[in-house]
Amino acid sequence: MNDSQNPVSPQLNPPPKKRSVLGRSSYGESLRIAEILRLETVGGALLLIATVIAVVWSNSPFADSYFSIRDFKLGGYVPFFGSELKLELSIGAWASDLLLALFFFLAGLELKREFVAGDLRKPSRAIVPVAAAFGGVMVPALIFFLTNLGTSDNTVRGWAIPTATDIAFALAVLAVIGSHLPSALRTFLLTLAIVDDLIAITIIALFYTTDLKPQYLLLAVLPIFLFGLLVQKRIVKWYLLVPLALIAWVFIHESGVHATVAGVLLAFTVPVLRSEANGGPEAGPGLAEMLEHRLRPLSAGFAVPVFAFFSAGVALGGWEGFQSALGDRVTIGIVLGLVLGKLIGVFGATWLVTKTTRANLDEDLAWVDVLGLSLLAGIGFTVSLLVSDLSYGSGSPHDDHAKVAILVGSLLAALLATIVLRTRNRHYRLVEESEKVDANQDGIPDKFEQNDD
Repeated sequence: MNDSQNPVSPQLNPPPKKRSVLGRSSYGESLRIAEILRLETVGGALLLIATVIAVVWSNSPFADSYFSIRDFKLGGYVPFFGSELKLELSIGAWASDLLLALFFFLAGLELKREFVAGDLRKPSRAIVPVAAAFGGVMVPALIFFLTNLGTSDNTVRGWAIPTATDIAFALAVLAVIGSHLPSALRTFLLTLAIVDDLIAITIIALFYTTDLKPQYLLLAVLPIFLFGLLVQKRIVKWYLLVPLALIAWVFIHESGVHATVAGVLLAFTVPVLRSEANGGPEAGPGLAEMLEHRLRPLSAGFAVPVFAFFSAGVALGGWEGFQSALGDRVTIGIVLGLVLGKLIGVFGATWLVTKTTRANLDEDLAWVDVLGLSLLAGIGFTVSLLVSDLSYGSGSPHDDHAKVAILVGSLLAALLATIVLRTRNRHYRLVEESEKVDANQDGIPDKFEQNDD
């Protein structure tokens, strides 16, 4: 029997279409992410300014004044049921422990929202950025470990330094080079950085905890529980929530776990949807989005730049000191981890997922776009500086060299990403224009209506 006699025509049963990865989000989600990225871009500019001021000041004739301010201690010892709460910290430590808790609170809010109402609630969309984030953590850590293997002074303790991606710094670079990165790539970069932040805070809690005091962890449960109870009932009076958050922070700080962990734990108690009982993101924006909208300017515009100002200052000791830093295996491991490790990890994990799931990149994208984004992910700054402090401690030569490496590695990654992404700018402009076309005038661009994932 020939094809014309066959009752089931081959044309009626075409092969199944391959699934697309790195596609667009819904239009509403795209607008929300665009607003977040605008705020982070401004924050990234302030971050760059704070970093430049810190580096210049700490290597100027007035360097002593910079270090005097950074190391000046505030606070004291507070009696607490027969013991004392050690709340006497340097200004630099207050910036690291307290201000970054706000940064991680926002990261926790965004991560929970992504899993409850965003792209990460769909396994088909979550698998790529999650795999890329894990790849971008494991490969740099392995490169650093192998580079420093066999050293006699425990330099391998800094293995987690090159694992971070700084979304604010990365977006500032995009703003400077004028890249019209498509919405799908911006969403991918943000989601990757958010998952990266969660991995980072988990690493800090598990591997950088010293002198653990479980009794304080148990005490922290009560203020976190009360905080969660209030936000679940939509009670958002600052004079109730802020004291509870500070008490939780104090107990986490005293427990030996890094105090920034408190920010993530508190964030996970905040409801995402307006009415979670109804289920699904259609219930509308909830308290998490409201708090994020209010607090992100404070984090991006103040907390992170102030932290960077007090953490990025390092006395290079002139050209000889800079050469000495570049010769340290810690420096080599961090630079290779940020530039090469992130590239291999993010790009390799993305490629592996597409091949194992028999998926294709979105039709508007090419592998060179993933390459540029993987290089951009090598801009590790805020969390890298934090892990450097936890790894070696202020005043250690390795700590100073690690900070030099973070700056050098991030600048190299930014330069290479700029070269790659600039070559695609004309294509990005065309994609951007196509994403604005709304032929049926229904308020939703046609490209987003075609998204069926």
